[in-house]
Amino acid sequence: MAADTSSPVTIENDTKFNRVMLKISGEALMGDQGMGLHPPTVERIAQEVKTVHDLGVEICMVIGGGNIFRGLSGAAQGMERTTADYMGMLATVMNALAMQSALEGIGVFTRVISAIRMDEVCEPYIRRRAVRHLEKKRVCIFAAGTGNPYFTTDTAATLRANEMACEAIFMGKNGVDGIYDKDPATNADAVRYEDITYDEVLAKHLKVMDASAIALARDNNLPLIVFPLDEPGGFKGILAGKGTYTTVHS
Repeated sequence: MAADTSSPVTIENDTKFNRVMLKISGEALMGDQGMGLHPPTVERIAQEVKTVHDLGVEICMVIGGGNIFRGLSGAAQGMERTTADYMGMLATVMNALAMQSALEGIGVFTRVISAIRMDEVCEPYIRRRAVRHLEKKRVCIFAAGTGNPYFTTDTAATLRANEMACEAIFMGKNGVDGIYDKDPATNADAVRYEDITYDEVLAKHLKVMDASAIALARDNNLPLIVFPLDEPGGFKGILAGKGTYTTVHS
């Protein structure tokens, strides 16, 4: 696709958000496969992002790498943890490039920005440059986590959301329409929270994000909205306050 040289544009936005972070897991990209990328699923998620982008909302994304390689799993099998985590970071770059291809295939200019330099395939992370991309209505996909081992993509999403001055983190989940007090897949009596504080999430050991990500979001008063990613039109609806979701706040 030709290079985007457009100037900032103004589009009518009927949501209360101007700039958001969308965090999805790598597993969300593998569809019903056991691992890897499922192109139709990647394209479906790209279409969801486009519907929000078309509203004029500036979108940041962080995608996990668990569909290709998960650092913790590698470490658990005897691999040195730092090496395993770096391998996981490379997996997130692969997912980011796949999503970039899908988005640009439907006319959404996208930049992959990596915390680890690999100039032949993506840009290095420079905060002011990334902000400028957002101002020009380009989707920014932040890859390679924070660039450091021992930190998850949840922490990377929260860090970049703060650095980009996002108004909220939207965490898309497959098969789950929010946060429950116990696993709804195995407990019929599980109760979904409409809203909950970060301190309650930590105290109740709810597996929403890792503790460092939760603390970073809490300390910077950054809301987290957990919603079903596999519901058609869900991302756009949630931004407009519709649908079923859970809000986590300070």
